[in-house]
Amino acid sequence: MPCPRRKRIIHPMSITYKDEAGIAGMREACRLASEVLDYITPHIQPGITTKEVDRLALECMQAQGTVSATIGYQPPGYPPYPAHLCTSVNHVVCHGIPNDKPLKKGDIMNVDVTVITKDGWYGDNSRMYLIGEVSIAAKRLCALTYDAMWMGIEQVKPGARLGDVGAAIQKFAEGHGFSIVREYCGHGIGQVFHEDPQVLHYGRPGTGEELKPGMTFTIEPMINAGRREVKELNDGWTIVTKDHSLSAQWEHTILVTPTGYEVLTLSAGSPPPPAFVKNFAQPRLDAAASVAA
Repeated sequence: MPCPRRKRIIHPMSITYKDEAGIAGMREACRLASEVLDYITPHIQPGITTKEVDRLALECMQAQGTVSATIGYQPPGYPPYPAHLCTSVNHVVCHGIPNDKPLKKGDIMNVDVTVITKDGWYGDNSRMYLIGEVSIAAKRLCALTYDAMWMGIEQVKPGARLGDVGAAIQKFAEGHGFSIVREYCGHGIGQVFHEDPQVLHYGRPGTGEELKPGMTFTIEPMINAGRREVKELNDGWTIVTKDHSLSAQWEHTILVTPTGYEVLTLSAGSPPPPAFVKNFAQPRLDAAASVAA
């Protein structure tokens, strides 16, 4: 789940660097979060309601022994979030609340899942779904948003800056005529849902926090087919595009390793990385990486 972009950081940034045990905990949480998406994927067809998708996700979490991080989640100034995941359809940018409206052919939908393990680790990821046959424009937006996320992921390595991640995403997306939502961003994650650092999906190379081994954070660009401006609906959660244009989002949780990055939110059903990705390696699920905190 993306966090609101804070206009001003009042306190010094406090980043948690995961040790071997923390990395192992994050690997498990993130894999399980991805497996929830695997579980619901065959069911996402025209006619299903997003409330039923939410029920299926809960069913999977109960079988895993995880719990949803979103149900009852209440940051300052927000009402409690009422569902186990977020379902953002068409022009909904993020935080879409599941409801009884059936999905129809031509819709696109982001499903954002965050689970908490018994040991208190959070795993956060999201995918786009095409409902039946969709327009060429919708398919292009979803595909290029996926590529944009990976453009950002590819920048991750020790010594790089968060501005490198945001700049790569922004250059790619805007180069294809899209716009980047700026009010919401990725975030650090561990045994806290939203922690430092903020991960902006725009920026300047060489700026921002330096990446160091042991950092874990989400990269989750929200990209609009039209203008970047958004607005919040009266439910206090749902964010939509002001111009009613389509919006897409993909999300992975990333670990900074001593030599580059590891994508933690991978499972059997995860879409493969784009062909341009050079630094990708399967996560080490059987052993914890050794990092310097």
